[in-house]
Amino acid sequence: MVEEEQKYEVDDTYVLPDLSAVAPAGGRVRALPPVTLVARYLDTADLRLARAGASLRHRKGDELPWTVKLPTGTPGVRHEISRPGPKGQPPPELVELVTALHRGAPLAPVTVVRTVRHAHEVCDEAGTVLAEVVDDRVRVQDTSGTATGAFRELEVELKAGDRELLERAGSVLREAGARGGSFTPKHVRALGPAAQADPDLVAPAGLPDDPSAGDVVTEAVRKEVRRLLTHDPLVRLRAPAASGDTAVHQMRVACRRLRSDLRTFQPLVRRSWSRPLRDELRWLAGVLGPARDAEVLRERLRITSGADPLSPLDAGAVDRLDEALAARQRVAHAAIDEALRSPRYLALVDALVLAARAPRFTRRAATPAVRALPTLVARPWRRLTGPDGVDGLDPSSPDERWHAVRKQGKQTRYAVNAVAPAVDRAARRLSRALAGVQDVLGEHQDAAVAADTWLELAAERPADHEVAVTAGRLAERERESVRRMRARFPAAWHRATRRRRTRWLP
Repeated sequence: MVEEEQKYEVDDTYVLPDLSAVAPAGGRVRALPPVTLVARYLDTADLRLARAGASLRHRKGDELPWTVKLPTGTPGVRHEISRPGPKGQPPPELVELVTALHRGAPLAPVTVVRTVRHAHEVCDEAGTVLAEVVDDRVRVQDTSGTATGAFRELEVELKAGDRELLERAGSVLREAGARGGSFTPKHVRALGPAAQADPDLVAPAGLPDDPSAGDVVTEAVRKEVRRLLTHDPLVRLRAPAASGDTAVHQMRVACRRLRSDLRTFQPLVRRSWSRPLRDELRWLAGVLGPARDAEVLRERLRITSGADPLSPLDAGAVDRLDEALAARQRVAHAAIDEALRSPRYLALVDALVLAARAPRFTRRAATPAVRALPTLVARPWRRLTGPDGVDGLDPSSPDERWHAVRKQGKQTRYAVNAVAPAVDRAARRLSRALAGVQDVLGEHQDAAVAADTWLELAAERPADHEVAVTAGRLAERERESVRRMRARFPAAWHRATRRRRTRWLP
């Protein structure tokens, strides 16, 4: 689940105001009996979880006492995952969810937070709880039970309400003297300045004026490492990404973009540093691939089977095809789980965090970006436009040939994307045009693979005649899509190769 809340600082003299103005018309505010909550937080010795805005705790009295909270990138909004388990043994599943943060370092109790909570539920006319406003008096203890501090805070947590209600509650509390409206978790306040230091994973910070080539590489590496590690727990949870894509897709894209960037920027980075990273990213992308392929095919099956309502396909046969794809997907997810639990993956995570902190450069990285980068992008561009690329492509070329051009186009687009902020407006235009080319080539590849897959699945069920007929009809629809994409490609490619988009390339 996703938790959204705001916190406010108050002192012992603060009087909680009348909250009835927070409730909608016809609603009411219901006071709950006070409760005492005792939460023991686990972290590494250098507080890697806390510094990253995450937590792993055991809270006595909760139905599901173990909880992990993970940042989402939006202040006050966190993923919250709870599981059962005895006090002294955090569930392995939750420990795995913070792998990208602890990176194998031991987790141990670091603080105990004892809270006396007075809660008020804001309800609508039907009695639905829209938000909860809590008045918490907090006492902090070290792991031996010695008191080390105390504070009081108010917290407004959304339930079934919207952000307008969250803001309205905040306004009422602030008018009565509450301070803040920012978000600092209790355990971070309890642990003090050490828990508020910078996280190990360095975030993208934007390019300086007149960046060097190395500045551009650093920003590109940090962006993709962050994308990869942010989606690690979501892949484990089978949860969707914030972008609406699947987490598997986002993690795989991060692997591919980072590998591509390291290849494009090869003259700027030390080969002894970049080559092992590229090799391990290739391994991880390969592990993620089958699950992503199954996702795409299941979605495509739904779309293609319903593409012509006037000529419906056998619904039962479509369901059986989907069941076969779902079985492949389960096997693929099991392989991902195994890989993400492996020492090899743990070592890769550690290497990625170090890579984001300090990429290893050659002397050429100090060259101004506007001078060094166009030449580097020109290399994949020449491969894409040359006889082994688009120049050697024609409408009758086999699917494999079109797929090879698609891969060349993807690397070129990744390269252009990485350098565009530092180079020229024309580079951004080229990036957008190449996105259109990739849309055409991506649909071509998806349709070609799907056509082969439908026939392959039918061959696995030789006695199921309904599946055989349905698979054949699906394959015909996919091949028609292949033909459409081949017809659309020349216009998309012409837009990408206009001089105003490519003039910055040597």
